[in-house]
Amino acid sequence: MWQRAGRARITVLVILLIFLAGVAATAGFYHITGAAAGPQPAYQNAVATGQPVSASIPPGMGPSAIADIVDKAGPAVVRIDTITQTQAESPFNDPFFRQFFGDQFDMGPLEQRALGSGFIISADGYILTNQHVIDGAKQVKVTVTGYDKPLAARVVGADAPLDLAILKIDTGQPLPYLQLGDANQVRVGEWAIAIGNPDGLDHTVTVGVISAKGRPIDVQDRHYENLLQTDASINPGNSGGPLLNLKGEVIGINTAVNAGAQGIGFAIPSSTVEPVLQDLMSKGKIARPWLGVSLGNVTPDIADMLGLEGTEGAIVGEVLAGSPAARAGIQKYDIILQLDGQKIKDATDLVNRIQDLKIGQQVKLQVFRRGQTLDVSVVLGEKPSQ
Repeated sequence: MWQRAGRARITVLVILLIFLAGVAATAGFYHITGAAAGPQPAYQNAVATGQPVSASIPPGMGPSAIADIVDKAGPAVVRIDTITQTQAESPFNDPFFRQFFGDQFDMGPLEQRALGSGFIISADGYILTNQHVIDGAKQVKVTVTGYDKPLAARVVGADAPLDLAILKIDTGQPLPYLQLGDANQVRVGEWAIAIGNPDGLDHTVTVGVISAKGRPIDVQDRHYENLLQTDASINPGNSGGPLLNLKGEVIGINTAVNAGAQGIGFAIPSSTVEPVLQDLMSKGKIARPWLGVSLGNVTPDIADMLGLEGTEGAIVGEVLAGSPAARAGIQKYDIILQLDGQKIKDATDLVNRIQDLKIGQQVKLQVFRRGQTLDVSVVLGEKPSQ
């Protein structure tokens, strides 16, 4: 009996020693900063060398990894406060009342205050956010970590269709900034970190995973394509803030949330932002290639009426005067079947193909018109702002 107990004690001791050695080895493998290094000053080395803060975040995953990322990336996230002016609604604005009272009861303009988030993308103070955060604002102020008062910001560029905007602040000294990552490489199930100012709670951090990719959604009068979906909590005030990967890189711009559900938020992927960023910063707008037609899908009834086999292609509903299409001879009710030898599935397919081309580029369209197939060459123009 004693011998059994002794062996049991020895066995337990051996197992315990093996377990402790394993824990020590595991802890050493997963520590992101190393046990002896201690916490590092947030973004200090990156700013000193003119690098994005992600350059000072070593790769790895462990209990403190997210905290390390937030510590370094957090100071590059800003709060954006705006003031917009709207006309107050008054029953005395009715023409009937104005016959008797004139404008003496005119309530005049009202000021509306709103807030959102953004993040610094260059050491000299350029900030990326959503266009809807600053839409119509007569005053924009940015709160930056380390500065006692909000800083006046000017809108450098904005694009409503993509819901992106660039702001600029001037501090006279380098600022911490975030680097765009490659959202195309993001996989569903990867960790994601959101930082922003939901409901005015500055620098709130939430963590989740990428739930889905390529989500199209409609929010009020906006249609979004190809959004990232995440279960990292996103709320009003998060708009414009970064969605980060475990390298501290921005993989998305937090934009919308499904108010009727929990854990369903959406972000504009960095892969959408990167190609247009330079245009926004240098030109204040996004220069888009333009054909100059309105398009619709080919239904079976349309195909039967026009004598077309199948429903592939996009039908021209209108040709705008002076547009590239008008100059090339495209006509109303033409059905565009191919673009540079590639078949067109529907109107959306054609629009997306055009967007991937360049202003001034010549393209060949195969067009079905009155029972005949024609080849038409078109030189794409720049889409007007209106």
